[in-house]
Amino acid sequence: MPESYGADSLTVLEGLDAVRKRPGMYIGTTDSQGLMHCLWEIIDNSVDEALAGACTHITVTLHTDGSIEVADNGRGIPVDVEPKTKLTGVEVVLTKLHAGAKFGNASYNAAGGLHGVGSSVVNALSSRLDVEVDRDGKTHHMAFHQGHPGVYTDADPAHPSPDSPFKRTRRNRPTELEIIGKVSPRTTGTRIRYWADPEIFNDTAHFSYQELVDRVRQTSFLVPGLRITVVDENIPETGDEAIDDLREVDATAPAETPAEALADAADAAEPVESAGFVPAADAASSPASETVGTIPAQDGTVDSGPFGTQPAHARVEEFLHTGGVRDFVDYLSKGEPVSDIWRIQGEGAYKEETQAVGAGGELHAEQIERTCSVDIALRWTNGYDTTMASFVNVVETPGGGMHVDGFLNGITRQIRKAVEDNARKLKVNLKDGAMKVERDDILAGLVAVVTVRIAEPQFQGQTKDVLGTAQVKPIVTRLTDRQFGEMISGSKRGYKEQSGRVLEKIVGEMHARIQARKTKEVTRRKNALESASMPSKLSDCQPGNDDIAELFIVEGDSALGTAKAARNAGFQALLPIRGKILNVQKASLSQMLNNKECAAIIQVVGAGSGASFDIEQSRYHKIIMMTDADVDGAHIRILLLTLFYRYMRPLIEHGYVYAAVPPLHRIALTGSRKGEYIYTYSDDELAGKLAELDRKHIGYADDIQRYKGLGEMDADQLADTTMDPRTRMLRRIRMEDAAEAAGIFSLLMGDDVPPRKAFIVDNADDFDRSKIDT
Repeated sequence: MPESYGADSLTVLEGLDAVRKRPGMYIGTTDSQGLMHCLWEIIDNSVDEALAGACTHITVTLHTDGSIEVADNGRGIPVDVEPKTKLTGVEVVLTKLHAGAKFGNASYNAAGGLHGVGSSVVNALSSRLDVEVDRDGKTHHMAFHQGHPGVYTDADPAHPSPDSPFKRTRRNRPTELEIIGKVSPRTTGTRIRYWADPEIFNDTAHFSYQELVDRVRQTSFLVPGLRITVVDENIPETGDEAIDDLREVDATAPAETPAEALADAADAAEPVESAGFVPAADAASSPASETVGTIPAQDGTVDSGPFGTQPAHARVEEFLHTGGVRDFVDYLSKGEPVSDIWRIQGEGAYKEETQAVGAGGELHAEQIERTCSVDIALRWTNGYDTTMASFVNVVETPGGGMHVDGFLNGITRQIRKAVEDNARKLKVNLKDGAMKVERDDILAGLVAVVTVRIAEPQFQGQTKDVLGTAQVKPIVTRLTDRQFGEMISGSKRGYKEQSGRVLEKIVGEMHARIQARKTKEVTRRKNALESASMPSKLSDCQPGNDDIAELFIVEGDSALGTAKAARNAGFQALLPIRGKILNVQKASLSQMLNNKECAAIIQVVGAGSGASFDIEQSRYHKIIMMTDADVDGAHIRILLLTLFYRYMRPLIEHGYVYAAVPPLHRIALTGSRKGEYIYTYSDDELAGKLAELDRKHIGYADDIQRYKGLGEMDADQLADTTMDPRTRMLRRIRMEDAAEAAGIFSLLMGDDVPPRKAFIVDNADDFDRSKIDT
């Protein structure tokens, strides 16, 4: 029989106990994602002060004891008594769910933390939280344990600890803030320091310093004029007192408005340099937009602290940008730009029915007119990857939402209209139903940052991944239609040439997609030998061996003849190329498709190209670049790799691309070992091998063969050294970091010569010949 079920079986969780019981409802997970989400909630509260025009400096400090402190020079949490609860404003904000100043329009018109649960949830999930508030000429202090107010007795007040004795305040008794010091009447701000509770967060939860820096940099782009400093005390001290001064929020000056901060931004960089900072490498690309302090660890090694093993990094990093989303797009852009950075800005009004709080605390429906501010920056680059970031009140919305939908609808409609208006110039046959620009064609190479600011946005869930306020979509679409339409049509002054390049790129992507679809349909293994369109110079392997099929891309016809005799025709195919192919990093998409060598490689692989590339359709599981072991051979390999990276990147990502490693020398042994040969692959290896043979008194012919190219080998030699899977040496091409790889290809193979020259000069002394193909 089941146990009796009555009212005494019910459990009522009050206050923050419900948060500790079900933390996933508020922070998503209790692993690393939830740990970082708690930090975002505290930082966002300080950023909201900046959005309200009351804060110009935020400092995030990672202490050696595992705690995190966030300080700002905003208005400070109210310290007076809230009439309804009879509690101080500090206790209301940190202990009551759905309580704060963001449920109306008076204090915050556009805030990131809108649910009123951020600070209180972090408090509930912390083993200890201390808060200090500067207001009214005094510094107020209050402490909490797992969300409950009380008093800690620290053995050393300078080093507070969650393990110190704690006396909890009695239930329903108001807790008075402790006044611990005096400040200037003009000084205001809030400092929150908390220790994440190990009883809540699981063993896999770890803090990511890089994620913190990325988020802080992102915020500095979105709030121009806001200075954010990150201090990591886990890095050994530098002994520079000027550096330590940066940890403190300026308490002597009144809070500047963002407009005032923007005016002072250029001057703000000077003290940082004088404090011993070295500007980061990317700061030069955006003048007066970012100041980054980079102070390395003393020994440059990996440091292990309470947050786990972290790579050596700057002890203090400071971020300050003045260009807003324009600078953000410039920072995100990789590759060669096709257009300048275009900007869409404006406002729109909409009405929304919301629940308002009456004078007596009751809720009632009320029709409110809202304002939606839109700020979008975008540009196209010569790649086909899409980089799009979207934000609502500086809160990132990785899932997009109504603002992104409105933007995409607007640019899609205007680009299609512009293509139709310029069909003859762009060589688009409007009568062909297949020649229609799709959204993927538009997104190829697009870098965009879409931001809106609205009061009380509706998100899907507490984690705020997707904006759900439907009224935002038509406003963004309308602004995009009008402003972007003028840019892409070329009617806006200075945009005609740029819009032409953008449209040419988009139409090129459309043609590539259509061609790739056709290529995929006709180049399957079953029809390969029957297809008259397959390159005649392809020496294919026998069908039926798809899982082990290999394609050798051979340099020159002389090497092809030897390779034909050396290969195993059952599973090894050969495709010769004439020397150096087109550098596709500099060429346009149409130029690449018109190049016979590039088109032949794409067609033979049979999986399409660009965004429509389908790795499952690849006819070969190994694609081996077999070129001569000289400088020209290395150049051909990098040109082939550029083609694979730009238009068939999954081949590299899945480990399908290899470089053959042919020998440079052949040593013929004599005496009792006559007829045996030893192959070496570098001059150093040759010298070492000859010394070893002399030491062992093994005879060898003085006439050591030096191969100038693969064509000098006979079939047996080529098979043994380069083609036979049992004896050959291959080098797999890997790509561990896509963003870094994109930067390297753009640097080494792009049009911009000065950075490439500087790179070669700077790295000449450290060049390692063994890494030439990796």
